[in-house]
Amino acid sequence: RCNAVCRHLGLSVLKGSLIFVADLMRAIPSNVVIDLMEVSSYGGGNTESSGTVRILKDLSGTIEGRDVLIVEDIIDTGLTLNYLMGYLGGKSPRSIRIVTLLNKPARRLVDLKVDWTGFEIPDKFVVGYGLDFNDQYRNWPDIAVLKPELYA
Repeated sequence: RCNAVCRHLGLSVLKGSLIFVADLMRAIPSNVVIDLMEVSSYGGGNTESSGTVRILKDLSGTIEGRDVLIVEDIIDTGLTLNYLMGYLGGKSPRSIRIVTLLNKPARRLVDLKVDWTGFEIPDKFVVGYGLDFNDQYRNWPDIAVLKPELYA
């Protein structure tokens, strides 16, 4: 059983949320343990979710009895996060909450309760600040709309 020192867990959904989670965790005044998962429904240079969710890297520790804060870079269709919520819920956390840097509700296919949103954005393909296209542009310091001719 986890004591109060390590009860709070920030869960970064890799790779896109890495920069955001680093900034966010430094701004939280209480003790927070960080874990990482890599979950994907994209791949092969696609800009659309395949709808098939794959866990590429699982949790490294237990979340039983912990307050889990899932940190996402962007919520689009919601399919990946919906799957992740069910998966993590089966591991007996005390609570699960969601924070996302970017929220794109125009593309949502499932009902999700997002606890905190940095910015709501229109249905445009964005890169930078951790977000990528085909593993490129993550290192850009700003978030920008990627020109369609670069991925079409």
